[in-house]
Amino acid sequence: MARKVTVSIPDMLYEKMERWRRSFNLSKMFQDAVAEAIQKKEDFQRRIQEDLDLSEVIERLRKEKAQSEGDFFDTGKRDGVLWSKSAVYDDIMYALAWKDLDNGPWDRILGPYFSEKIEGSKLMALHDDTVNDYARMYIHGWKRGLHEFWEEIKDKL
Repeated sequence: MARKVTVSIPDMLYEKMERWRRSFNLSKMFQDAVAEAIQKKEDFQRRIQEDLDLSEVIERLRKEKAQSEGDFFDTGKRDGVLWSKSAVYDDIMYALAWKDLDNGPWDRILGPYFSEKIEGSKLMALHDDTVNDYARMYIHGWKRGLHEFWEEIKDKL
């Protein structure tokens, strides 16, 4: 038994289909395309279930994610210390009081620094005026490095 379905298409495609309707079996083309897309999904799911224990894959990826996020935090921490060593006193005071970490790339003082760091990374990114998790970990690490630097030198000033 065959069933009818309604498919929405852009006007431009509709016009082209009307011109070529006699040259193609559009119903058959649609059936073949949908069948192929479904087959690909089913094959992929079957491979995952047959070839790999999904819980092991999830656990491995979970560990890799934690390590990657830790790497970004540690890199940010190191960069925070390096920045502190060359920053002027007023900028250090500003950064110590700075609380809006999720908006680092848009901060009036620190924004250019963080924007450059994020743009230079494959994984850190800005999406819809927000930082992704990797950039967030980096900035939090940076702030920690700044604080550790300050704790080390503040009594000597």
